[in-house]
Amino acid sequence: MILAAGLGTRLRPLTDDRPKALVEIAGRTMLELTLMRLREFGINDLIINTHHFADMVADYLRAHQNFGMRIEISYEEVLLDTGGGIKRAEHFFRGSDEPFLVHNVDVLSTIDFSYMVRFHMDRNALATLAVQDRPTSRYLLFDENGELCGRRAGLTGESELVRSVSEPVALAFSGIHVLSPRVFSVLNEEGTFSIIPAYLRLAALKEPVVAFRADRYHWRDLGRPEHITEAARDLAQGRYDGRFPTN
Repeated sequence: MILAAGLGTRLRPLTDDRPKALVEIAGRTMLELTLMRLREFGINDLIINTHHFADMVADYLRAHQNFGMRIEISYEEVLLDTGGGIKRAEHFFRGSDEPFLVHNVDVLSTIDFSYMVRFHMDRNALATLAVQDRPTSRYLLFDENGELCGRRAGLTGESELVRSVSEPVALAFSGIHVLSPRVFSVLNEEGTFSIIPAYLRLAALKEPVVAFRADRYHWRDLGRPEHITEAARDLAQGRYDGRFPTN
């Protein structure tokens, strides 16, 4: 699943006339780069949630013949946030016991998704979150076994623990996660909700929400105009060579 429904407020003025998924980086849209990255790992069946300029996303995919992939669009008349968007897509994953990947459209990375999925399955996890040891305004906290136990705002904020842990490790979430379809049986939140508080609730119940350490991979947020410039420079310098093939 690609999460692409957001308003892209931080990217203005680039999103004044288009959804963030169609903002271009060195002549290629965020959506194309994400799709090509997923296809490199054999992922050909996707659902994409949309809201802001949703018709433009549908027209873009149609014009590119869905990039040779099977793509369904989950249109949200009202923004459902990350958790609500995932839950609304439950029908797409129904009937399968295979884990599925959720990827924000506004991040680039060199993360090995195949390895991440194997890690998820080896841990028998409900959810596996790609995390890194880097500065962020919102940290997730993990115990010595790499299981989610809380969160914290910034470097100096007060830790909010859902389980008692003496020395939690603070890591930054990268907007990429692997989920077991079983998650839909325990996500009792309704309507619009963020997935992180849901993960924290489930972690308090000792559901295995685990960290996949992605420190060795390159990762970049695309949430601001200056980040687009930096990402274009990364691409020009070959930092992602072979990672984002053309259609």
